[in-house]
Amino acid sequence: MIVLKATQEKLLSVLQSVAGIVEKRHTLPILANVLVRKTAGNVQFTTSDLEIQIRTTADMDGDAGNYTTTVGARKLIDILRTMPSDQTVSLESNQNKLILKGGKSRFTLQTLPAEDFPLVQEAPSFGPVFSVPQKTLKDLLNQVSFAMAVHDIRYYLNGILFVAEGKALSLVATDGHRLAFASANLDVEVPRQEVILPRKTVLELQRLLSDAEGAIEMQFANNQAKFAFGGMEFVTKLVEGKFPDYNRVIPKNHKNSVTLGRAPLLASLQRTAILTSEKFKGVRLNLEPGTLRVASNNAEQEEAVDELDIDYGGDAIEIGFNVTYLIDALANMDQDMVKIDLADANSSALVTIPENASFKYVVMPMRI
Repeated sequence: MIVLKATQEKLLSVLQSVAGIVEKRHTLPILANVLVRKTAGNVQFTTSDLEIQIRTTADMDGDAGNYTTTVGARKLIDILRTMPSDQTVSLESNQNKLILKGGKSRFTLQTLPAEDFPLVQEAPSFGPVFSVPQKTLKDLLNQVSFAMAVHDIRYYLNGILFVAEGKALSLVATDGHRLAFASANLDVEVPRQEVILPRKTVLELQRLLSDAEGAIEMQFANNQAKFAFGGMEFVTKLVEGKFPDYNRVIPKNHKNSVTLGRAPLLASLQRTAILTSEKFKGVRLNLEPGTLRVASNNAEQEEAVDELDIDYGGDAIEIGFNVTYLIDALANMDQDMVKIDLADANSSALVTIPENASFKYVVMPMRI
């Protein structure tokens, strides 16, 4: 039976859209596979890692009738990658094997029974559906995801907090040293919902979301989130735990503030970062009326000093930061100007976009 027939380009793109979550090493061999379910002219592809499940459906030619199996996802993708993009390829079933044909090439692949594939049990009840443009969510994720923790024992920090309330969707990420907050408006009012999406889910969404037209629909349950966009359905477990109260972390009423060009500041930090010590990555910012001096040194007694002319008339402040934290925030923004609010050498700094309350970045100082 010919399960499906399509161009290499179409089949490869469909498989790549679902295969991002397939791990290289698995306790369950079947999790390395993609579940292929053919009904009439539709073929559905599903992958799972027990925590996340991604499903997409495509129109493809093939014989009439229904058919279901699972086959190694990475192997299939690796083979397809070696074929020309305009070549027509087919998958045929033969006993408990699948045969991939393209041109004069033929590959016989082992399958595992579809009934053994562990589908994620969907939560019985989800909250209301709401949507934002895909590009909006992608931008929000890009604005905060760099501040997520990596392998922190406080597991609720290894992800992003989603807060939907009224007509606003806010995303927050923190690793305990810095915090990023970004928000966007929704078309509909929704009751307050707070969930923490795991790091792997965030990275996968960033990979899959496009800048093209089209919305992403979201629904949250107690222990799951569901996303639908571009013909894909994405279900993920949530991180359990209490996210820190981010409103208490965001400084209010810092009396000194400076607005300056984002690109010149980023370039200055990147230059001085070269001579920071590998371990501490510390830079000193000296703020004086009219001047911002950025300086760093390292164990070899090398030193970098860079000066920027600024419009500033506040207190003289010397404050130390991990330069990576500042560079991360500035590199993930695309505005021309940034505003930095400071109190003193021991208080967190607040980085914002002038005249725009939708992005806030808090970074703790370090002693140098």
